[in-house]
Amino acid sequence: MVSSTATPPRSMAEEADFLQIKAFDHVHFWVGNAKHAMYYWWKGFGFKPVAYSGLETGNRRFASYVLESGKIRFVVSAPYSPTDEMAAHHLLHGDGVKVLALEVDDVEKAYRETTSRGGVGAWSPREEADEYGVLRTAAIRTYGEVLHVFVDRADYRGPFAPTYKPLDLPADSIGLAAIDHVVGNVQLGKMNHWVNFYHQVMGFRQLIHFDDQDISTEYSALMSKVMQNGSGRIKFPINEPAEGKRKSQIEEYLDYYLTPGVQHIAMATGDILRTVRELKARGIEFLRVPDAYYDMLPERLQGVNVKEDMAQIRELGILVDHDDEGYLLQIFSRPIQDRPTSFIEVIERHGSRGFGKGNFKALFEALEQEQARRGNL
Repeated sequence: MVSSTATPPRSMAEEADFLQIKAFDHVHFWVGNAKHAMYYWWKGFGFKPVAYSGLETGNRRFASYVLESGKIRFVVSAPYSPTDEMAAHHLLHGDGVKVLALEVDDVEKAYRETTSRGGVGAWSPREEADEYGVLRTAAIRTYGEVLHVFVDRADYRGPFAPTYKPLDLPADSIGLAAIDHVVGNVQLGKMNHWVNFYHQVMGFRQLIHFDDQDISTEYSALMSKVMQNGSGRIKFPINEPAEGKRKSQIEEYLDYYLTPGVQHIAMATGDILRTVRELKARGIEFLRVPDAYYDMLPERLQGVNVKEDMAQIRELGILVDHDDEGYLLQIFSRPIQDRPTSFIEVIERHGSRGFGKGNFKALFEALEQEQARRGNL
């Protein structure tokens, strides 16, 4: 008899993670003004602008900037024509994430495997070439209007993609190092549909499930399931609203984004105290939980060796949670555009692989305070 803890045969392991995703390649925002969005990420979040595409580079369709911080790559693009697909996207959603791009070794295989399992193609494998080499991509559709683009850069040495020229603008990094996870909001009753999509089409596995008893207040609730790929590098929590007395944050998002979409991007840092202090100095606004949260925190953290200074944690409004494997620190921004839709999470992990379950109630109450201020609770 084979032990249940034995390593599966190689063929089974490969089948379980047939995409072999290496990392997030980039997150592409379609926005109303690319130059303004570039400046926001550059000066607000410490991203370094590294590439530009536009009229001056032969791109007659849109202006686009590529920014990097650690292993994170953001792209912000805005159309020149009001009849462009990008303009229609912005009219409907406001600024929002269009592409979650994933680095793979074999674009053709990734496209073939996902579409054969029920994925809907947005474009089949294609090559774009310039003096820097050949860039290979393909794309499938996921929730709302979001695309997963598979990217192979093995034979491409350019700054990002054809028509992009390098930029060398000075930037002061504040320590944002990698994408920890990306959260999608979907309609009531659709969470399991998209959980099954990630399982069946992309070979992901469910990591954690939170129900409306975990994430709720007196007034509203949501449910969430976290999907991750075989290596654990890519995590996609999927949220849906739950029945409540009043409108939840997920319903508010759907009211203003008008379709499912990316709710927030969590970015990891190795020094959250420094990162958040610098973000606040640059004008980035964060949610603030009630002070009672910090009065109860020492009791919640009994036996947990949190190395960060608790006075600074309280001053900055950072949340702390722990599990059997360690602890984490996290904080959530206010919406990063005029509509109350997408926002940013900053997270620092010390062993914990969780998502802050112990903070849900306090965070939800803070979110409801913001919704009440907007007249949307």
